[in-house]
Amino acid sequence: MTVTIGRRELLVALGVTVAAWPLAARAQQPGMPVIGFINGASAVGSAQQAAAFRKGLTDAGYIEGQNVTVEYRWAEGQYDQLPALAAELVRRRVAVIAAPGSTPAALAVKAATATIPIVFGVTDDPVKLGLVANLARPGGNATGINFFVSEAVPKRLGLLRDLVPGAVRIAVMINPGNVVSAETSVREVQKAADAFGLKMQVLNASNSGEIDAAFAAMSRERAEALFVAPDFFFHSRRVQLATSAARNGIPATYANRNYAELAD
Repeated sequence: MTVTIGRRELLVALGVTVAAWPLAARAQQPGMPVIGFINGASAVGSAQQAAAFRKGLTDAGYIEGQNVTVEYRWAEGQYDQLPALAAELVRRRVAVIAAPGSTPAALAVKAATATIPIVFGVTDDPVKLGLVANLARPGGNATGINFFVSEAVPKRLGLLRDLVPGAVRIAVMINPGNVVSAETSVREVQKAADAFGLKMQVLNASNSGEIDAAFAAMSRERAEALFVAPDFFFHSRRVQLATSAARNGIPATYANRNYAELAD
């Protein structure tokens, strides 16, 4: 069954899942089995997650460089590159592909192969995304976890409103390259904003410069609070986001605690 757990637990689970794939699937590779790892963000910005992934493999008995090889593919925030990166892993004939915490990456690998096992971590319903047939019996070649991040969007806005009760103008930062997350966030925030009587300003950011431009726009428009949509690129730029929010005195809500810890 598809369930929701923390990001670190997912990465550990990915390592366990690799160990659980049938030997026939892993025996396709001569010598050491090869695992494909694909993500929409950067290696530097996602170092913590990659380290947790390797720990999950180690806990399952797989040590990178000793009895398993990992082929990493990073989109560096350019989600339009994910299909090509996924195709590279398919041509490499890896034994399994891990797409932890990145819905665009999971969709790219699912479109690229119907035979190589895929382990995903997504922020929306995997059935709705077309990754699995249903939750109880996923079928096909993909399995994984839904963080239910999208479902938490209205609650996050409510908490932000409680934090800044007098706020009326709310800025919503989305990454247009992450279509699923962006569309879901705008739709759900708009519904909650209407219920709370708030005005919503949507700001697009797909790279570091656009994040800076978004904060400049918030200052011009006098935004009173910031809602950052769930997105792995934003997570890889969490230092920039948390620092900019603090410097501009803008209360903000993020998809996970890593951002807030930077502001402590």
